[in-house]
Amino acid sequence: QLVESGGGLVQAGGSLRLSCAASEHIFSSYAMGWFRQGPGKEREFVTSISWSGRSTSYADSVKGRFTISRENTENTVYLQMNSLKPEDTAVYYCAATSRGWTTRSSYAYDYWGQGTQVTVSS
Repeated sequence: QLVESGGGLVQAGGSLRLSCAASEHIFSSYAMGWFRQGPGKEREFVTSISWSGRSTSYADSVKGRFTISRENTENTVYLQMNSLKPEDTAVYYCAATSRGWTTRSSYAYDYWGQGTQVTVSS
């Protein structure tokens, strides 16, 4: 239902762009989010975007560096990550919630991707 791509290895200060392709029936009216889970850490909220794209929410740790966007005609959500830091190293997961609006709680999300690894070297 959700397939992430774009992860990889990058040096600190670099950029990556993650993509998440969704099945059409779960994308058009769903809010989308990105979560991440670092080594030995719990999964945490990164960012979310409402179904319309008009509303976004960011974790303080990524605000000003990461940008979420969506292209509804392509059923795809993007995560542009700039000024990456070693502490951004994690598996990044795309998720979809039928609630339609931005939400930080992982429990609100109905669908999850398989995750894509992002590694930032110092």
